[in-house]
Amino acid sequence: MPLVLAPDVLVNASVALGEAPQRVVDRLLTMGASETAVSPWVLERTEAMLRAVPTFKADAVGPHVAHISSLVTLVKPDGTFGPDAWQDALIATAKAAGADRILTDHPDLLEAGFVDDIEFVACESFLLEATMPPPPPAKMP
Repeated sequence: MPLVLAPDVLVNASVALGEAPQRVVDRLLTMGASETAVSPWVLERTEAMLRAVPTFKADAVGPHVAHISSLVTLVKPDGTFGPDAWQDALIATAKAAGADRILTDHPDLLEAGFVDDIEFVACESFLLEATMPPPPPAKMP
């Protein structure tokens, strides 16, 4: 099942090396683009946020976002969304990708939990879940 990455995870993975967002992105992007989806809105927000980080070189932002784009599946959800329409844009992205989970560390989104049967999941929770073994098979009668 594909997962959607929110812009905050992509930005934090780009600037907070060694932290949970970077570990999540590294893990997902090594799985292949078919497992990780973003929309043009996600890439636009990521670029805008990176441009606002004083320590991120301005001339590196475009190539960095292009590199991210090359590693994920780009989906085009219905509708247009403004810069502050995080929940609506991400839900639409998840629906376009056929995903039921969005990875984010945005506190407002995490507080929302489930919206339209799509779950907002924190990076730390995802990493913990990814390290858990699968449940044992059910016993046959």
